[in-house]
Amino acid sequence: MMLKKLTALSAGLLVSLATWAAPTVEITTSLGAITLELYPEKAPRTVEMFLYNAKHGFYESTIFHRVIDGFMIQGGGFNQSMTEKKVLTPALKSEATNGLTNDRGTVAMARTSDPHSAKVQFFVNLKDNNFLNHRTTNDPQGWGYTVFGKVSKGMDVVDKIAKTPTGNAGYYENVPTTPVIIQNVKIISEK
Repeated sequence: MMLKKLTALSAGLLVSLATWAAPTVEITTSLGAITLELYPEKAPRTVEMFLYNAKHGFYESTIFHRVIDGFMIQGGGFNQSMTEKKVLTPALKSEATNGLTNDRGTVAMARTSDPHSAKVQFFVNLKDNNFLNHRTTNDPQGWGYTVFGKVSKGMDVVDKIAKTPTGNAGYYENVPTTPVIIQNVKIISEK
């Protein structure tokens, strides 16, 4: 009888843990797949909008348009002709005060100098980029960049993208000379 109760308890615990598992997505690129674990408890609106855009196919056929080896790879907003895709989701209020830091392998939202301007573009940190972390809300430069997940599989693909030769494309610098295409972003699990 005790064994049955323990087995039932173990099964319940596994179901409970599965319910609390972090959402995961797989980014399929022209150089391989990258799996991300997302942190909705730390960046709820950012994760919500990222998943919304993934569900609606926004990231399909976008590229990693800014690649700086030893710093980060950025994508999710431009197509191969370096035309910015029309964004239908609103700008996000910064969630950079969530305690997460821009360490190697973490994923954060790109933005303009306005700390509340992130929409769809994201980047993967190639090293610990402490200067991108939240420091103060008194200065727009101190707001930092919202980390909302991390690479759980495929960091070798991220590093391969980082080694891609880059050049200029119009006004844009650090653009891969051979496009690194985001073929799709598939949601593996939402919880």
